[in-house]
Amino acid sequence: MNSEPADIIQVRNLTLRYSDGKESLKDINLSIKANAINVLFGPANGGKSTLLRTLNRLNDLTDVSVMQGEVLFNGKNLLDPDIDVIELRRTIGIVFSRPVVLPMTIYENISYGLALAGIRSKVQQKERVKEALQQAVLWDEVYDRLDTPAAELSGGQKQRLCLARSLALKPEVIMLDEPTSALDPVSTANIEDLLQRIKEELTIILVPHNTQQAARMADYAAFFLQGELVEWGTGEQIFTRPKEKKTQDYVEGRFG
Repeated sequence: MNSEPADIIQVRNLTLRYSDGKESLKDINLSIKANAINVLFGPANGGKSTLLRTLNRLNDLTDVSVMQGEVLFNGKNLLDPDIDVIELRRTIGIVFSRPVVLPMTIYENISYGLALAGIRSKVQQKERVKEALQQAVLWDEVYDRLDTPAAELSGGQKQRLCLARSLALKPEVIMLDEPTSALDPVSTANIEDLLQRIKEELTIILVPHNTQQAARMADYAAFFLQGELVEWGTGEQIFTRPKEKKTQDYVEGRFG
């Protein structure tokens, strides 16, 4: 990369502890780069998914006893109680590991969210649905059967539909939590190609399925271990010249 992208999200001294006493995040300081693929990787239960849920306030729905620090986005602290959480979740979207489609048609899976967001014009909805499906590289596969149940799609198509559902709301950031863990290699490659394409339009935060995917996808990478951020840097640096021994041991497969 010729120049380093700007920071779009700044995590400062973030600590999170659940009511059972488990500390999931320990004094995390991390910058998320705009228009780049920011990879969070490491062993299970390292705090990666918890951080994603914190960024768009899904942790509001869990039993958290301690939340300290700041998450700055466009100059505002996302942890501020006055933040409009519904609007935040449109701006910072999330796609989970297993695609969950609504019991509706392919078209309605996208138009329903648009209507909830206040876009009620059928013309606007139609334009947004087509644009989102094109962005998700799904339009050519479904344009002639938009009125069929989304449940009839393949696993890879369902995951791209979930991504299209978020893209239709024109978010600034898309977070993906192991989006290919349930997919076959061809569908996985399709999702990876798609993410490389759309990063020019928005910011991506990815929790990958494995270290190989992390190395393939990362413009920037953060290694998490037991709730701590061990190391952060460019993908090239982290996967070829890590500074911390723990990072090197994990990348080289000595533990995991």
